[in-house]
Amino acid sequence: MPKITTFLTYDNQAEDAAKLYVSVFKNSKISKTTRYGEAGPSPSGTVMTVEFELDGQEFIALNGGPHFKFSEAVSLSVACKTQAEVDEFSEKLTAGGGEQGPCGWVKDRFGLSWQVTPTILGKMLADPDPGKSKRVMEAMLKMTKIDIAALKRAYEG
Repeated sequence: MPKITTFLTYDNQAEDAAKLYVSVFKNSKISKTTRYGEAGPSPSGTVMTVEFELDGQEFIALNGGPHFKFSEAVSLSVACKTQAEVDEFSEKLTAGGGEQGPCGWVKDRFGLSWQVTPTILGKMLADPDPGKSKRVMEAMLKMTKIDIAALKRAYEG
């Protein structure tokens, strides 16, 4: 199998982004930082790439200039078991200028989108009872940060 690594392009904040992400997720680390040389395109000595792991998942962040922007078309999903995890990850990922969006989506201060969702949500939405899954979907669509207790109330009718 080929190795697949998520590659994220920032203007000039790759190192700051990697530091934030490894501070948010347990078992995470920055493993390598490379710098631009004399050939550029950025000034010699500035950070070019940062390789990091988030709980074993490998990523590479590149300082590639202002040409590329993140959009909601790509997001990273954080599966949470508890409301405390939903709250913690939402708070940490939006700290310093990020924003909470609808249905558990957040955007960090670098513009990267994250889906902070409880694992129970998928189970409830996949319930064979269409009434239960409909009520859960309707409840979720009214939320910004996901509220597990409210989802359970909707599920139970």
